[in-house]
Amino acid sequence: MNERLIEVEGVGRDFHGGGQVVHALRDVSFTAGRGELVAVQGRSGAGKTTLLNLIGGLDQPTAGRVRLAGRELTGASEAELLDLRRDTIGFVFQSFGLIPILSAAENVGVPLRLAKVPAAERDRRVAVLLELVGLGGQANQRPYELSGGQQQRVAVARALANDPPLLIADEPTGQLDSETGRSIMDLIRALVRSRGMTALVATHDPNLIELADRTLRLRDGRLVEAAAAAPA
Repeated sequence: MNERLIEVEGVGRDFHGGGQVVHALRDVSFTAGRGELVAVQGRSGAGKTTLLNLIGGLDQPTAGRVRLAGRELTGASEAELLDLRRDTIGFVFQSFGLIPILSAAENVGVPLRLAKVPAAERDRRVAVLLELVGLGGQANQRPYELSGGQQQRVAVARALANDPPLLIADEPTGQLDSETGRSIMDLIRALVRSRGMTALVATHDPNLIELADRTLRLRDGRLVEAAAAAPA
């Protein structure tokens, strides 16, 4: 088993509203090692996004604990979580989240600017990342000049800017056609293999799930199955 990067123990998350309690997650436990591509599967409302938000330090559990790269997230201060998100996690979302007025290169460089990386080094790393995702020739194009698949590739490159050990992707292919979605998942798998990073990808597409090393299946906030991929 690879060294553990993610440790989730007895995690629950409740939301209160309108005099009711919604149990978004109930007693979820699992671990993920370095260099694994883990798919999180479940219908809308099953708890996929809630789980990713807890592991990404964007939310806190009602019960249980979360550890990432040996660091306790549960009860951590906002400053500690901010450092963790900046240095340890790259996020990719369904909506791409690119800044419309910036070029592809400028979008990828945003995390490096926030980290105060010197301009020459920033430019070098941006160029390498765009080549890595197959967009070296589109560096100066703005999001509206790119296809949906190209925009998501820019988003993946941006998520890798600070070389995080963990990539969290929430329905990254949800706005893409099946062929383009497959190419994005192939890219994520290739990055896991080449860079030794861990990827946690929420998806409901069975054609993409088969590319994962392991699948976590959620139903009504509970982990109902943790299955390894069938041998190739």
